[in-house]
Amino acid sequence: MTTRFKKKPNNAGFTLIELMVVVVIVAIIAAIAIPSYQEYVRRSLASQAQQQIQQISNSLEKNKARNFNYLGFTLSPNPTVLPVGATGASIKYSITVQDGANTARALTDSSAAGQSWVIRAESTDAKNFSYLMTSLGFRCKTKTTANISATSVTNATCGTGGESW
Repeated sequence: MTTRFKKKPNNAGFTLIELMVVVVIVAIIAAIAIPSYQEYVRRSLASQAQQQIQQISNSLEKNKARNFNYLGFTLSPNPTVLPVGATGASIKYSITVQDGANTARALTDSSAAGQSWVIRAESTDAKNFSYLMTSLGFRCKTKTTANISATSVTNATCGTGGESW
């Protein structure tokens, strides 16, 4: 007597367990990759802000070489935003230039002294640095935008948690 075994049909699909293992692996990779990418983007924007501040600083010094002061220097657009051309919630940095004697005034203001300047680059992301630079060579950065203080070029500070750059 021959015993015959019935063959089970050959299923070419995945089991639920195999599918769940793949989903867990993809989730773990995403949990590592997404924060790393976000930090990379933040560092990139911070680097762009530093470069923009230095370009503005160079333009200010060229203006002083021609006019013997900083009066009349216009930042275009004012404020300058990063990424360039961004509007609304997509703005990551707002960069402004003020008179160093009184930071409430722009260098185009008729009452500005025009002998010094203060540049601020304020980040809209609390996890990224905001920057401050003055014509006296002071440069600092902080992740707390509210700590940046400068009523004049001589008392500029990034407060608690600030560091030079």
